[in-house]
Amino acid sequence: MFGGVFDPDSINKKISEKEALTTAPAFWDDHDKAERILNDIKLLKGRIEPWRELMAAANDLDAMYELGVESNDQSAELELREMYDAAKSKFDRQSILNLLSGEADRSSAFLTIHSGAGGTEACDWAYMLSRMYIRWAERRGFKMETVDMLEAEGGLKSVTLQINGDYVYGYLKGEAGVHRLVRISPFDANARRHTSFSSVFVFPVLDDSIEVEIRPEDLRVDTYRSGGKGGQHVNKTDSAVRFTHLPTGIVVACQSERSQIMNRQTAMSILKAKLYAYYKEKQEKENAKYGVEKKDISWGNQIRSYVFQPYTMVKDHRTKYETGNIQAVMDGDIDQFIDSYLNAQWKGLPMGSSEDDDKDSL
Repeated sequence: MFGGVFDPDSINKKISEKEALTTAPAFWDDHDKAERILNDIKLLKGRIEPWRELMAAANDLDAMYELGVESNDQSAELELREMYDAAKSKFDRQSILNLLSGEADRSSAFLTIHSGAGGTEACDWAYMLSRMYIRWAERRGFKMETVDMLEAEGGLKSVTLQINGDYVYGYLKGEAGVHRLVRISPFDANARRHTSFSSVFVFPVLDDSIEVEIRPEDLRVDTYRSGGKGGQHVNKTDSAVRFTHLPTGIVVACQSERSQIMNRQTAMSILKAKLYAYYKEKQEKENAKYGVEKKDISWGNQIRSYVFQPYTMVKDHRTKYETGNIQAVMDGDIDQFIDSYLNAQWKGLPMGSSEDDDKDSL
């Protein structure tokens, strides 16, 4: 939508064009379209106004520095440092935002986690990952709901979350892949170290500006009773919905709503998102971009490792970025990994492989 290069003149022109649309007498006749235009204006202004504020902050820093030098006031150094740190933090946030210029980057996202090799350990790991992403969404102030969940002994077999907010897909798209956990298993009476795997899939929540054609004859629709805890919580109607897209074999399901109609709508949104990713890969032949989602959920295919024992470390095998504060990461502090991935993509840096790390890491 915005292009790959930050162009303030182009952004200002888009803002003027869209603001002109809001003055039309029939603007609110199509409420959904009007809301999209207003949101576009907000996003465009969010791209350019912080840079104006940063320019003003830079001027204030220059003036404060000159004043401190002239007056030989040593106490001005602390205030200058605080002003600089605040401006740099804002600059870093905006620099990352400017990297999110893909067609669907500004969209909300569906995030699906599947447990892999490791049995009960892997199911617990899938739960831990879902908690990590929920905490990340909460930190960002994004809205979130659980669309589909399959519980298993020790945790989750699979879960699909819908995270709503600006640029959620752009931020999370680099999280797609296999995530590896190494720790002393709480499920092992002998306290042995275990390695577990779970996979993460990320798809954009598409709006009407991105077309995905789904023919009715290409769909198989199954309905069933959604899961529950038993007793009064048991759903006595076939409200859960499963769609199978016959040409591609893609299967999606939703059981979060009591109404089958609502579950159908959500399942259709997920299917469109998955088909968007599927056809984009097929069209552009970018196997490396989405191919990670097709690998086995097992050793040698991971994009990131989370090591609790014999030391603590989280390492992204693509960018080589790592941190020893694993508890902060599991509490949702993953922006450092997101930012390093986006920067590497923007600079065209070669992405590493987990194979070399495996030789000497564990």
